[in-house]
Amino acid sequence: QLHFVESGGELVQPGGSLRLSCEVSGDELHNYALGWFRQAPGSEREEVACISSDNTSTSYVDAVKGRFTISRSNFKGTLHLQMNSLKPEDTGVYFCYRCGGGPPLPWGQGTRVTVSS
Repeated sequence: QLHFVESGGELVQPGGSLRLSCEVSGDELHNYALGWFRQAPGSEREEVACISSDNTSTSYVDAVKGRFTISRSNFKGTLHLQMNSLKPEDTGVYFCYRCGGGPPLPWGQGTRVTVSS
């Protein structure tokens, strides 16, 4: 079973940048596509970006394309999200999790990103 611990969120001004990190533990890490999800205030949690298990392909929601970059290291057990040109609508709690279907896993506590002047 995978476990996730997110970090790196903070208050940032519009146009700024942040790098989120996720420590992923579990024996089957290298078998799963992983991704970042966010939950804005009053909204459902949505998928933001995913990266394949072998690091060869990525996908992004249209709202973040060209601004966010997802990366992973199976060796280190880490997942990152580089966020540039941040907008107020990027505000929310960010979670890392498995992409695609499968048995439910425990969600981490998330990391809060606030984009505001």
